[in-house]
Amino acid sequence: MESFSLILAIVVITALAFDFTNGFHDTANAMATTISTGALKPKIAVAMSAALNLVGAFLSVEVANTISKGLVDETGIRPEVIFAALVGAILWNLLTWLVGLPSSSSHALMGGLIGATIASAGFGAVHGDVLVTKVLLPAVAAPIVAGVASMLATRFSYGIGGKAEGEATRKGYRAGQIASAGLVSLAHGTNDAQKTMGIITLALITGGAIAPGSNPPTWVILSAGLAIALGTYIGGWRIIRTMGKGLTDLEPRQGFAAQTSAATAILASSHLGFSLSTTHVVSGSVMGAGLGRKGGVVRWSTATRMAVAWVLTLPAAALVGAGAESVTDLGDWGTAVVAVFLVATSAAIWKVSRREVVDHTNVVDAPEEPAGVVTTAIAAVTPPPAGTITEDLTATIPAPATAGPAPEAAPPAATV
Repeated sequence: MESFSLILAIVVITALAFDFTNGFHDTANAMATTISTGALKPKIAVAMSAALNLVGAFLSVEVANTISKGLVDETGIRPEVIFAALVGAILWNLLTWLVGLPSSSSHALMGGLIGATIASAGFGAVHGDVLVTKVLLPAVAAPIVAGVASMLATRFSYGIGGKAEGEATRKGYRAGQIASAGLVSLAHGTNDAQKTMGIITLALITGGAIAPGSNPPTWVILSAGLAIALGTYIGGWRIIRTMGKGLTDLEPRQGFAAQTSAATAILASSHLGFSLSTTHVVSGSVMGAGLGRKGGVVRWSTATRMAVAWVLTLPAAALVGAGAESVTDLGDWGTAVVAVFLVATSAAIWKVSRREVVDHTNVVDAPEEPAGVVTTAIAAVTPPPAGTITEDLTATIPAPATAGPAPEAAPPAATV
């Protein structure tokens, strides 16, 4: 029978709070393209995604086992370490949500856990081989593989469809996009909900509530699934706007190709136990779909900001996690200080977000992305359309002044 201490209860509640932020942070992964193309209304889209996230949470525990059994040595850490790790992950999720950047909740959790574990038990408590093979390598490969697959799928879609752009064709791709978005939501539940299951299971093991090597208990699976589903239903509208409109402009068939490619990659990684970032996968798929359509563009300034956030996620969350662990190590009052800091900072971020509200009513009204250096340079050297040069010269060069009566015209014979 599981026995709970106060710190263990705090860790479980904080883990479910992280799961909630993971839900609204990653809603864009499944539904941004579906909303941006008009295939589903925003509120219907997030409700569908929430339900399928909950279902997906019950399909597998492989990723949960990677976190609870493989990433760190559970015998060398305390529940306070898990709490500190969650603080780093939650704060990074909230900061990136505030600025509308689709960063990885998974890597925020991994970073927080690694940083707190190192601060508590040293580098030896982190299993480097698992970190490289099941976290870092998938992080690099996922957006590339998903992007190439999505680009090829988009080109194939336009190739077999030719120039068919009738209403029946658009309805067909919208229906396919809804189905593929549902598949992404299901896949998200099998991957991201499990990370919270894994972190709670790890906390239960370190607190002596369950035996080392145990699988997540049923109540852990259910609570994690409900938390991520509720967060998904709330909707991370700022990130949905960036993913759906700020990265590229998608037509229904592109959205279908992007989501199908992403769902395939996520489900495969869940089966293999890879703690994959669904954000990386979906972002790569969206960019691939943008490049796959003739005349399609990717807003590289947005993509660059996203890449910077991806690179910073692990170390930033690790630093916060390590700092939080250093304070909790001072005793119960240190843990209380960290808890107050987490609540106060979260409230401050929410208050700042109210200055510019983004919700289901204006999520598709994305502001225009400023032109980049390359775009400006190309526009500067592009020849103007035919017929504009004469008009421009007429408008800018004044006619010569006449100094007197016009001379008589020369006889026709003198004309050369």
